[in-house]
Amino acid sequence: MAKAPIKPITLKELAAMLELSQSTVSRIINGEATAHRIAEETQRRVLHAAALNGYVANTMARGLRQKRTYTIGVIVPEISEGYSTTVLSGIEDELLKDGFFYFVVSHRHRPDLLEGYPRMMLARSVEGIIAVDSPMSEDMPVPVVSISGHDRREGVINIELDHDQAAQLALSHLKSLGHHQIAFIKGQEFSSDTKLRWQAIVRAARELELRIDDRLVVQLQSPEPGSLPGQEATRQLFYAKHPFTAIFAFNDVSAIGAISAIREEGLRIPKDISVLGFDDIHAAATHHPPLTTIHQPLRSMGQVAAATLLSLIRDDIPHPRPEAITVYPKLVIRKSTGHVGQHSDVAPRSAEAPASHENAGAEALG
Repeated sequence: MAKAPIKPITLKELAAMLELSQSTVSRIINGEATAHRIAEETQRRVLHAAALNGYVANTMARGLRQKRTYTIGVIVPEISEGYSTTVLSGIEDELLKDGFFYFVVSHRHRPDLLEGYPRMMLARSVEGIIAVDSPMSEDMPVPVVSISGHDRREGVINIELDHDQAAQLALSHLKSLGHHQIAFIKGQEFSSDTKLRWQAIVRAARELELRIDDRLVVQLQSPEPGSLPGQEATRQLFYAKHPFTAIFAFNDVSAIGAISAIREEGLRIPKDISVLGFDDIHAAATHHPPLTTIHQPLRSMGQVAAATLLSLIRDDIPHPRPEAITVYPKLVIRKSTGHVGQHSDVAPRSAEAPASHENAGAEALG
């Protein structure tokens, strides 16, 4: 004989069991404990008892009463280890405090998905949208916050890194180690940060009296996540046969790819070639050697974006609203950069061009 379904415990019964008021239990269950300064021990007691007794807050009913969905849409290029997942963890931190749900879509740089996903989110009654490194082609009837999107559009607030400071930190570090023949790996054309970051590098190099040799500038080509695009770009640098002592890569995953390509040539990091990344993803600290990088506060950017979006939903931000909120980088020095060594100009073994992306270096010069 099938067992009868267990009747779920009510809020009133849960509160009586814990000898607390229903309002206190409700505030904890709905993520409002911090705002009402409810003790952490009380929060733990309530959440443990709720889980143990199968209590589920009726969020749908709450939303219907208030004509709210408590749902946010998040758009990312792809869900992969590193940039996107770190930003998403910050978004989640902030939304959970206010009892909001969110769902994530990844467009993989397809124009049809970039155009279609925001409409799909509106059809599902999201109260706001966070776009991560993803351009928004249309004005939205709900609040929008863009992380590294650089969208100067009505109703969009951007969370942006100070790229000028980042470029100054990176190039000053390399110059202090004696590096003047610096190779650069630019980001893919579809990345919102690529143009601004490169312009900042050019300005910083001019101020520091560092010459950028166009023959030492390559661009990431493949849209695939991971280190392979950086590895291919570095092979292009070796094939060009112009000596360099350091590489400044667009991001940490391409820097890790660069390290693989350098080792293919029988060269050492940093004794022969120094490598500097960007982002400070988790793998940067655990890679061998640990990667010197520009720390971009990705988790904080996610938190700020979510907090800003919730303030826009509550209409707590007075007009005129800011176009952008700036966050600031730090230089994290590890073991992938060092002083120019006596073997810095060791010739690479490469004698043939890579089989793919043969014109990658030439395309990067524009």
